[in-house]
Amino acid sequence: MSAVPARAVALVTGSSRGIGLAVAEALAKEGFAIAVNGPADDSELAAAVARIANHGVPVVAAPFDVGAIGGHKAALDAVEEKLGPLTTLVNNAGVGVLKRGDMLEVSEESWDRCISINAKALFFLSQAFARRLLARERPSLFHSIVNVTSSNAVAVAEQRSEYCASKAAAAMVSKVLAVRLGRENIAVYDVQPGLIATEMTAPVIEAYRDRAAQGLTLFPRVGEPGEVGTLIASLATGRLPYTTGLSIPADAGMLVPRF
Repeated sequence: MSAVPARAVALVTGSSRGIGLAVAEALAKEGFAIAVNGPADDSELAAAVARIANHGVPVVAAPFDVGAIGGHKAALDAVEEKLGPLTTLVNNAGVGVLKRGDMLEVSEESWDRCISINAKALFFLSQAFARRLLARERPSLFHSIVNVTSSNAVAVAEQRSEYCASKAAAAMVSKVLAVRLGRENIAVYDVQPGLIATEMTAPVIEAYRDRAAQGLTLFPRVGEPGEVGTLIASLATGRLPYTTGLSIPADAGMLVPRF
């Protein structure tokens, strides 16, 4: 059995860049040991690990494909062997559509890709994480799962229908996990970013900036990954006590109903 951890230990999927890297950095600033994940053991992952190491916390590279369900146990074992028992899972890894367009033209390949990574992988990695937490005595540290979904879990983006469907599924998985794990004192949250400036949104970010300035968001600007990181760090440290099952929009009020 693994030793009782002296500190919180987090695995952040898809954390070699973008929102995931910002989350890993925010958690490192809180003193978490961090497992930085990317699909390959490449220079991008190494650079992310080096960046997190600058914060003086234990950090390891955790290269694995979240979509390879059969590899989840081995991946979690490898993280815990190096950092100690996990307390926190941030399911951030995700993919966009292969091609924006009419839902009547969506390919099976694009549908399967979105569902596989954005919903199925999140479900089964959370399952594997929860099973190991329930199988051992846990210290008094705060334990949680934070899922990064999207505003498109609730709001339609007509040109990205398969992405919307996958994020809606992930949002419901978050609620089911919260119900199942609440009695085990494991908190579950669903963070739904809106217009955030990342590598994934780079091709359309200027259009997003224009729409935000014109009033699409209540704050007339797009968000930054670090802002989502700060929000998730607040959740993962338990600074929103007596809460679980929350869906939290990180969208500058974009989805507030207005006349």
